[in-house]
Amino acid sequence: SGRSSKSFREEGHWQKVYSALKPGDYVFIMFGGNDQKPDSARHTEPFTSYKQNMKRYVEETKSKGAYPVLFTSIVRRKFDKQGKLVDTYGDYTLAVKDLAEEMRVPMVDLNLETGKLLQQYGPEESKKLFLYIEPGAFTALPQGKKDDSHLSVEGARAVAGLAVKGLKDIGLPLSKYLK
Repeated sequence: SGRSSKSFREEGHWQKVYSALKPGDYVFIMFGGNDQKPDSARHTEPFTSYKQNMKRYVEETKSKGAYPVLFTSIVRRKFDKQGKLVDTYGDYTLAVKDLAEEMRVPMVDLNLETGKLLQQYGPEESKKLFLYIEPGAFTALPQGKKDDSHLSVEGARAVAGLAVKGLKDIGLPLSKYLK
């Protein structure tokens, strides 16, 4: 949580994953949201440092005989006045698509699929997919919370379903184990 393609590595989290990788493992790689943050600990630029970081994750995964799968970032819940979903990732999504094509790595476009899902739900109903907590519902959050980036349980299940469908659609051997 809260990590970018840069900080995940620099804080040592990737080393733990990398050390545990075995031939035949799958590594699902998705960053972007925190790469946009302005702070120097996390920020990357889409077609330079971000893409280079993602490429390095792919290469290192392959070096262990494991299979990398790229995922584009899920959309944030942001609608314009006409009720149309607003793209908040821009070039970060495009950089992942470019990298997948260049390196011939499987990719699931969760940005596209979650965008369709949110558009289908609409501005009000889509709130149930995210962390919208009414004031007073939890003592830890007396003022409540309105979070358009992080998913509720219902949203997590819906997005997991989209990820599974995407994995099946690209026909990975892993697909035979997915329901």
